[in-house]
Amino acid sequence: MTPPGEPRRRAGTGPLPPWPRSAPRHGQVVLRPFEPSDTALAHALGADPYVPLIGSLPARPSPQQARQWVRRQRQKHTDGEGFSFAIADAATDTAIGAIGLWLRDLPQGRATAGYAVSPEHRGSGVATSALVALTAFAWTVPALHRVELYIEPWNTASIRVATAAGYRRERLLRAHQWIGGTRRDMLLYAAIRP
Repeated sequence: MTPPGEPRRRAGTGPLPPWPRSAPRHGQVVLRPFEPSDTALAHALGADPYVPLIGSLPARPSPQQARQWVRRQRQKHTDGEGFSFAIADAATDTAIGAIGLWLRDLPQGRATAGYAVSPEHRGSGVATSALVALTAFAWTVPALHRVELYIEPWNTASIRVATAAGYRRERLLRAHQWIGGTRRDMLLYAAIRP
């Protein structure tokens, strides 16, 4: 796999770890760099009423907005934010979701993960497999000791994914995050380096 670019140095933290030499994988999925052809995923995720509220993808993106979103995903490692992977079907290489490992808090040994799967692939174990693959990859980063997930309490599907991937609930964070113009409670789940 070719890395999408050399990471820029982040102020006071040094460069990000390199892009993985071999694609993280588990079960039926492989985590790979976003490709320009992954705009169909942007359209699928943008049709979901929730996904555009939690990221930079506009609701019902135009073809140009879908291309811009894919470019932003490809740029995140170079910009020093972390790793943005397309979740691809291991048999077809079709992008069916997105997952990220965000390293803003790497100097403290922490990362944050987030994931979204296209509506037609939900409920099939894709998100769990992707989170297991991402977490295994996270432990290849020597300075990293903790990966956190922030999940709204109503999102039982995401809670099941986190639990199945080995994350443990730690606490409820009241009015923790702005989502869709409203301050929302979040559950904190975490995995600790084995």
